Amino acid sequence: MQPALFLIPVTLGDTPLNRVIPAWNREVILEIKHFIVENVRTARRFLKKAEPSLVIDELTFYELNKHTSPEQAAGYLQPLAAGMPVGVISEAGCPAVADPGADVVALAQRKNYTVVPLVGPSSILLSVMGSGFNGQSFAFHGYLPIDGAERTAMIKKLEQRIYTEHQTQLFIETPYRNNKLAEELIRTCKPSTRLCIASNLTCDDEYIKTKGVKEWAGKLPDLSKKPTIFLLYK
Repeated sequence: MQPALFLIPVTLGDTPLNRVIPAWNREVILEIKHFIVENVRTARRFLKKAEPSLVIDELTFYELNKHTSPEQAAGYLQPLAAGMPVGVISEAGCPAVADPGADVVALAQRKNYTVVPLVGPSSILLSVMGSGFNGQSFAFHGYLPIDGAERTAMIKKLEQRIYTEHQTQLFIETPYRNNKLAEELIRTCKPSTRLCIASNLTCDDEYIKTKGVKEWAGKLPDLSKKPTIFLLYK
């Protein structure tokens, strides 16, 4: 196998791999001995689920998170220099999208290593697909501010963009605060603004529904502890 940096998607929840991960990804995984991961324990679990015959203790894992220095991240690419492939695994979905893996991909690009993104589930794209909103122009903002006043101001700013720029706006919240954010969206946004709630995508209890803000009032689902993306559009 070519000495490339392979970006390996994982499931978004406890979903059977064959529903969301192509068989080709398993073939790639079998050829890799070095993995850059967000969390070693969950990465090991995913790899064993992808291929039970793997001897996990024969693999090398490098943990990449907000505490990883640029020097450490650069060292994680040493196997590439020696002609060996390296895999990148996120906690959920696609590596390097709203994920620290982007830093190591940037390093690989600067060093002119081959980067190969593999096919897999992306909650961002899946939510846009299922929302009925503008898929030609959209922006993902990650987490909104924690401070109440700042968060309200940001919601109003994003809502304005859907009317002035005709752009779908996406953002997330820590799962245990989902319900609070959903209620704030109803209080803050115009009644005619449309809100899509996409929760537990690809899982058995997947939920994705679009309604006007006024229609959501008093009818919000319980989103507590469920990975959820919120989308706004006109």
